[in-house]
Amino acid sequence: MSAIRRAKKIDGPEAFRAAFSVSRETLDRLTLYEDLLKRWQKAVNLVAPTTLGEIWHRHFADSAQLVRLIPEEAEALVDLGSGGGFPGLVLAIVLHERKAMRVTLVESDGRKAAFLREVARQTQVPVDILSTRIENAETQRKVSTVDVVTVRALAPLNRLLGLAAPFFAPNTRGLFLKGRDVHGEIDEAREAWHFDVELVPSVTDAQGQIAVVCNVRAKTEG
Repeated sequence: MSAIRRAKKIDGPEAFRAAFSVSRETLDRLTLYEDLLKRWQKAVNLVAPTTLGEIWHRHFADSAQLVRLIPEEAEALVDLGSGGGFPGLVLAIVLHERKAMRVTLVESDGRKAAFLREVARQTQVPVDILSTRIENAETQRKVSTVDVVTVRALAPLNRLLGLAAPFFAPNTRGLFLKGRDVHGEIDEAREAWHFDVELVPSVTDAQGQIAVVCNVRAKTEG
C-alpha cells in the first residue's frame, strides 16, 4: 500500500494494478466487475450515479485499501450491508489469489444480492451471499464469529456496533470506512459500548478515515 498516496487518482485498471500490485487475472476480474456494474446500474441503484465515472477510485480502490489492515492469520471475513459489493466483494477478488479466506456478504436487498451473485459467478470467486437482514438470529447463526468485519456507509458507529457485535470474537477486527464525522460517532458510541479504536487515514478520500475497531462489548455487559 505504500505506493498509494492520498492525492493519487486511481483512474483505471493500470493505475489500480500499479497501486495495489495485483495480478493480471485479478485485474481482469475487476474489469469484468466494472462492466457488470455499469450494466446492472441501469436497473438497480448500486452506486451513486455521479460516481460511475470513478469506479476504480471511489469504489474499487476505496475497498481494496483495507487489504493492508487484514491480519495475515485471518481466515473468515463478513461484509455487512454489501450493496454493490463494497468493500466485501472487491476484497474477495483481490484476496482470491493471495490467501484462502471465507468471505460472506450480507445484503438484504434481493436485487443487489442477485447482482453480487452474478459478479461472483462470472469472476469465479467463491463467496457466500446471504440475502437476509444483519440483525436476524438466523443470519448471525450462519455466519457466527469471524476474524474481520467490514462495513462501508451502513450506519453511524453506535448503531453499527450493535449490528456487528454478534460477529465479534475476542480477536476480531472491525474495518469501518468512515467520513469526516467519525470523531463525533466515536464519542456517541462510547456512551453504550466499550471498544478500542484506531483511525487510519483513507487513501482515496481526503476527509475519510478507516476506523479499526476491536474489543467490542456492550456496557450493559459490565
